[in-house]
Amino acid sequence: MNVILMKSKLHFPRVTEAEPDYEGSLTIDPDFMELVGMYSYEKILVANCTNGKRFETYAIAGKRGSKVIGLNGATTHMGSVGDKVIIFSFCTVPEDEAKAHRPLVQVFDENNDPKGGLAEV
Repeated sequence: MNVILMKSKLHFPRVTEAEPDYEGSLTIDPDFMELVGMYSYEKILVANCTNGKRFETYAIAGKRGSKVIGLNGATTHMGSVGDKVIIFSFCTVPEDEAKAHRPLVQVFDENNDPKGGLAEV
């Protein structure tokens, strides 16, 4: 049997843009995605710490080095520029490997700069 566990987390980056006419998804700086092993088109869960809303969508890579966290399409109704969010991805792991699994977590400061190295969960 497999269990679903958190694979990675971008903790507290701030929303930098909102594009209501875009088809959908969440734009993320590919530098951020690479820090925690997130992929373009991967299903993600986003928790908006500013307003308490949560939504599922998929990640798309934005411009490298831009520090972008961009709400697109319908997700623009779930937050605003400046909101602090947590972005989660998940994976399936065989039950006998679950106890050894450790997700990759990167914490961000108020300027969307990574704080230190990857955090231990």
